[in-house]
Amino acid sequence: MNSTIKNIFQLGFPWQTQDPFLFCVYHLDHYPNGNGELGPDDSLAGRNLGNDFLIKDGYRMYHGTTIPGFPAHPHRGFETITVVNKGFCDHSDSLGAAGRFGEGDVQWMTAGSGVQHSEMFPLIHTEKENTLELFQIWLNLPAKSKFVDPHFKMLWHEDIPVLKLEYSTVKIIAGSFGSKQALEPAPNSWASETENDVAIWNIKIEANGTITLPKANKGSTRTIYFYDGHTLEIFGESITPNHGINVEASEEIILKATEKEASILVLQGKPIGEPVAKYGPFVMNTEEELENAMNEFRTTKFGGWPWRHPDHVHEINRGRFAKYLDGTVIEK
Repeated sequence: MNSTIKNIFQLGFPWQTQDPFLFCVYHLDHYPNGNGELGPDDSLAGRNLGNDFLIKDGYRMYHGTTIPGFPAHPHRGFETITVVNKGFCDHSDSLGAAGRFGEGDVQWMTAGSGVQHSEMFPLIHTEKENTLELFQIWLNLPAKSKFVDPHFKMLWHEDIPVLKLEYSTVKIIAGSFGSKQALEPAPNSWASETENDVAIWNIKIEANGTITLPKANKGSTRTIYFYDGHTLEIFGESITPNHGINVEASEEIILKATEKEASILVLQGKPIGEPVAKYGPFVMNTEEELENAMNEFRTTKFGGWPWRHPDHVHEINRGRFAKYLDGTVIEK
């Protein structure tokens, strides 16, 4: 194996990550037509509703019971970056912010000192199937930023830079690729400091085409996730789908797709290099901070829940929008 390749691993649920990333999960669900109430027009018999993570008839309900998704749950000490390539996600949170995004949009949420939110997947279309393709990436926060105020911003797909190369396209969610720079991340993110070398790229390589990933800073981590295609060739190795590759980030990497288009996600960044104490949705630096986080959530619920239901969704005819903490509403 070429020395630039550190290791190759099977993708599970979630995907294995490297510091500064904590978690990455890929959702691909082929939901049926909607029932007019944002749920599936299909029998849910035989599912473990409330904890449905096994694909049945092409989809999962996750923690949803009538609408798929993740009802109200807390986070503290890190960020969630939600990339919705297909389908839609309805966001609601304990601070009153809300949104519907999808079809290429990205939501960047800094949990910081603590927030509850729900992420539901409304099945808007009643006359056709509702495919969902989504990545959720957890990016850690350094100790200095663990208790910043919660914040969320939208990276609308119309604004996200896409670099079109001879045989490939690169959607630049964070960092830069060649001459193109991503939109600004959340202000207290590890990614907000250029020297931290954070990059998130969603790349499509044409069949029998190639792409060269540029060199990153020495000491940065870089993981290539190959999630759809036939074969990906890298330094003489032939990789099949559903594999990840940890590589030496400071070297140029040439990737070739064979036979059909290849889809990959790349996560890169300078490690934070601090102790990590985590339990479910809480990520701190020490066990004491972790215990404090759980106790505080029990006491305060991180602001409570201002919505009628924990699995709150927006009106079926509502378009893409974001309602921010200051009351500003952006309609797309």
